[in-house]
Amino acid sequence: MRNQKRPAKTKERVQKVLAQAGVGSRRAIEELIRQGRVTVNGKPAVLGTKAGPRDRISVDKRIIKLRFVSELPRIIVYHKPEGEIVSRADPQGRPSVFAKLPSIRSAKWIAIGRLDYNTSGLLIFTNSGELAYRLMHPKFEVEREYAVRIFGRLKPELMRRLRKGVKLEDGPAKVESIEDRGGEGANHWYRIVLREGRNRVVRRIFEALGFTVSRLTRVRFGMISLPPRLKRGQWFELGKNELARIMAWAESADVPDLPRRIKIE
Repeated sequence: MRNQKRPAKTKERVQKVLAQAGVGSRRAIEELIRQGRVTVNGKPAVLGTKAGPRDRISVDKRIIKLRFVSELPRIIVYHKPEGEIVSRADPQGRPSVFAKLPSIRSAKWIAIGRLDYNTSGLLIFTNSGELAYRLMHPKFEVEREYAVRIFGRLKPELMRRLRKGVKLEDGPAKVESIEDRGGEGANHWYRIVLREGRNRVVRRIFEALGFTVSRLTRVRFGMISLPPRLKRGQWFELGKNELARIMAWAESADVPDLPRRIKIE
């Protein structure tokens, strides 16, 4: 399957150009620029530096092949099981989600959002740092939906408190919506939607109310839902129609949220 191509632009910010080339996320590249590790035509780049097709960009003295006439990115949907880390290296030798992914040339897979070691569910990977930035940056407030099992049951006033917001050590956090999904014995299930992805934020907001999360699964990120047929440890690559819909949204800066979900067959 050949990807469709999109028209090129003349000059763009260096961090965007490098993200499109698969060097990393825009945020990571901005840090490389601050550290003086990026040059344009032999001169150190700054955050406002722009580059075009005739310019030469290097990262740590390595010349980067630019893609101004860019193809649609690749996107993989992965069903992460518990017991895997979202990192390429781990001092403890724990299994990595990246070991399950197909190889990719001239770029690397970027994880869109993380899940901790004991959390399962939807992970999205792409070779586009620009798309990763558009989905993950807090200012875009992309929705994340989780299935949460806790010990105990929330009273109505505690559910209202979650929607209003609870105080955490790194600032307040709230859920956009919460649904009671029932349960048996001491365990009870809820579906919650948030618009942020701080470290362990779901577990911490329940802990702030005195509840322990015993099972946590991400079932949706923006318009991409975890396909019911996708078993744990398996991945699925999106097709060109799905990619086109995602990119149409991602390139519309004035759209506050994803318009609707993608149904993955």
